[in-house]
Amino acid sequence: MEQQNRIVTLLQTKYPLLQGGMAWIADAQLAAAVSNSGGLGVIAAGNMPPDLLENELIRIRTLTDKPFGLNIMLMSPTADEALDMAEKHKVPIVTTGAGSAGKVLKRLKPIGTIVIPIVASVAQAKRFTKQGADAVIAEGMEAGGHIGELTTMVLVPQIVDAVEIPVIAAGGIADSRGTKAVFALGAEGIQVGTRFLCSNECNVHENYKKAILNAKDRDTTITGARTGHPVRCLRNKLTAEFESLDKRLAGVDEIEKLGAGRLRDAVINGDVEWGSLMAGQSSAMVNEIKPAVQIIEDLFRF
Repeated sequence: MEQQNRIVTLLQTKYPLLQGGMAWIADAQLAAAVSNSGGLGVIAAGNMPPDLLENELIRIRTLTDKPFGLNIMLMSPTADEALDMAEKHKVPIVTTGAGSAGKVLKRLKPIGTIVIPIVASVAQAKRFTKQGADAVIAEGMEAGGHIGELTTMVLVPQIVDAVEIPVIAAGGIADSRGTKAVFALGAEGIQVGTRFLCSNECNVHENYKKAILNAKDRDTTITGARTGHPVRCLRNKLTAEFESLDKRLAGVDEIEKLGAGRLRDAVINGDVEWGSLMAGQSSAMVNEIKPAVQIIEDLFRF
């Protein structure tokens, strides 16, 4: 089902869909596959060194002639370098997360880049709207990776009521029922991450994909809440160790040290015991690996 609304007009895509900017996972190959299938593929800058990110930004233009995006995680130590790359390569669309989007809006809006911040509260949505955001992604705590405190169900309609710009819903969407639900809440588009982890074109380690496919309804948990940067991922030995640190009130430095490099261990090395398997609660709804084009068609089959 092709949707005609403000998001498809803004993004110049067939469907009002953005692929989530998942660090170490959302590379040029996955992003190009999503863009070629009618959505907006997004490369995740994450903590990627600038030279590697530049290679991905060059590579994607050899894989698709469709619009694509770049996600900049603002709490990353390489966020400024990612912003430089977005400007240098004139990335058409940038999404931001884990921080204030003000400097990104100020820098990229004058060169014509569409900037869409991820928000977890009404206050954030209002602030970024005043600063010139083209749309906002209202992400509920069901999502994988860094999360806020409100659920998609209550966050989306409040933000829709609070701002005039289009709202994209994220968190917990894995099939057409989720798409219909958030459209009923007033969203005009969706962002999907976890479902694309189990796409044919995703380069994440097979062990990671199998962990998603085997996940049950209560198999995700939240780690690192005491650091002020909670992260949702699948339960394993690493999350049990995080829980142990919390019980003995370990310092933030110790918690952060435990988490350093763990996502890469899962994505690249396939360590499903001590790697950070970032994934949303929708993992339990992901039961097979499919091509990106089929995933997108399934999300809008109504």
